Amino acid sequence: MILTGFIFLLTLTDGGFTESNCNHQAVLNHLNLTLHNDVYFMTRPVRNYQRATRVYLEVLLYAILDVVEKDQKFIPYVWTVVRWKNEYISWDPKQFCGIDNVSLPTNALWKPDLTIEEMTEKDKAPQSPYLSINSRGDVEFRTNQVLVSTCRMHIYKFPFDTQRCNLSFKSVIHSAKDIQLMASDNSSEATEESRDMMRTQYEWLFINMKVTTRNATDPEDQDTIIYTINMKRRSVLYIVNFLLPVLFFLCLDLASFMISNKGGEKLSFKVTVLLAVTVLQLILNEILPSSSNKIPLIAVYCIGVFGLMLLSLLETIFVMYLMEKDCKNQPTGDQSQGEDCIRQGRDNFSHQGEDTRWTRCACIYDAPTGENPSQLLSVSKEGSSNRLTEEQHTMEGLSEELKEIEKTLSVVIKETKDDYIPGYWTQVAERVDRAFLLLYLSIIIVFLIIMFIQWNDA
Repeated sequence: MILTGFIFLLTLTDGGFTESNCNHQAVLNHLNLTLHNDVYFMTRPVRNYQRATRVYLEVLLYAILDVVEKDQKFIPYVWTVVRWKNEYISWDPKQFCGIDNVSLPTNALWKPDLTIEEMTEKDKAPQSPYLSINSRGDVEFRTNQVLVSTCRMHIYKFPFDTQRCNLSFKSVIHSAKDIQLMASDNSSEATEESRDMMRTQYEWLFINMKVTTRNATDPEDQDTIIYTINMKRRSVLYIVNFLLPVLFFLCLDLASFMISNKGGEKLSFKVTVLLAVTVLQLILNEILPSSSNKIPLIAVYCIGVFGLMLLSLLETIFVMYLMEKDCKNQPTGDQSQGEDCIRQGRDNFSHQGEDTRWTRCACIYDAPTGENPSQLLSVSKEGSSNRLTEEQHTMEGLSEELKEIEKTLSVVIKETKDDYIPGYWTQVAERVDRAFLLLYLSIIIVFLIIMFIQWNDA
């Protein structure tokens, strides 16, 4: 058994590695890779300074955190992989137990000074503390970044807009003769990998990522790799919370034409609906940026609806003015006059009855003095009965006459109502109101069709 172990140890020694070589520190000792070795992190790692360092860049979109239209900011969460070759690093993995990859602190080796042109704030996410190297001298640095970048927002078709935001990578001080930037993936590969890694998209729908490499024609210029992120806004909430309420207010304004023009209910209703649209416009002003070159279609939509409702309000005021102008010429009080006539006839009848009673009393007291009481009593009874009969006949005749008068007045009042013709200005107001309703409805339909075509126009 001792002899077998000795032979195995001899085999390991003859193979070029021992147990002490089977660790990463042995590789570092072999490379003499320490923080005090300036050749690794002080200068660009090439043996011939005239040879450029090729830097391969890969960017994947991990999440869309926010898009601020008012400030025109795009905040993505990206995963970047940078690869380059260090010509001073190489070893034979067979001599170190097959070790082909070693991890190092990021400040132990030189790294390309890449920056993003659109970035406006420093990355707050902690960078990866390590990078990796392989036996062929290839260095790979992976890190994740939360980028706060500027992006010119095209909000003409808001909320049915599609935005394109660029992330332009280039070196800070090295020109094209020192660093050559190259994209590791093409557009389709970057798009598919980003879709697989995507975790959140905020209110946006990721479409694709386009990779563009701009190689400098002048050696003194810099190479640039541009990653264009195309995304489309999810417009359902804006339709439900904004576009439809404005359309509903317009429908309410149309429905207000069924309200009578007499009184101020119609006018106050239209003013209330107009103020509601004004509130929605103030909310819209807080969303859209003020630096847009074109007026957004949604602003045109709100201004158009506001203008239509304002025109409807002015028409209502004009119609009410015409009707008020003609109001003095309208016949009023016919029915009340008839009732006054009937009431007056009844009063006359009651006054006539009182006069008859007083006359009867006077006849009793005006009898001759030579007649005895019995004779006077019989005479008075006979006179009273005759007079009562006459009064009864008179009352019946008056009652019949009053009924005839009442019937005649009711017929006259009914004919007056049926034959009543509105005044001239009232007729003009009614014709204006009907004509404006047809014109107003036609304008609304044409306006909505134009807006729909503009929003759907590619």
